[in-house]
Amino acid sequence: MGYEVEKTEDEWRAQLSPAEYQVLRQAGTEAAYKGEYTDTETEGVYRCRACGSELFRSTEKFHSHCGWPSFYDPADSDAVELIADRSHGMVRTEVRCAKCGSHLGHVFEGEGYPTPTDQRYCINSISLTLEPKAAE
Repeated sequence: MGYEVEKTEDEWRAQLSPAEYQVLRQAGTEAAYKGEYTDTETEGVYRCRACGSELFRSTEKFHSHCGWPSFYDPADSDAVELIADRSHGMVRTEVRCAKCGSHLGHVFEGEGYPTPTDQRYCINSISLTLEPKAAE
């Protein structure tokens, strides 16, 4: 694939918990409403749990009530890559970390949320690490 951060599957397994590995490296999905960041309102930066790359910011996070953290825009359009996903009998757009290729979730459009974009990046909490904004 040619990602900036490349590791063998054994290296990923050693770094990640089994649940993290299942989502990040095998495109799994954590259970709805169970993720650590689903309703978090803490200000800060959301990073890839696998490689630490900045992916999203709390300023673009919104409550979609879908069971997973939702963002209307990535921190940087180059931070994520979008890939057609035709698994499970659906056509969706998978969201991966552009730096290491880890699975983050999916992006949906046209759902009518009152956000600046008409997109909902539906991201697994377990794919992210929140770096809270430093107190001023």
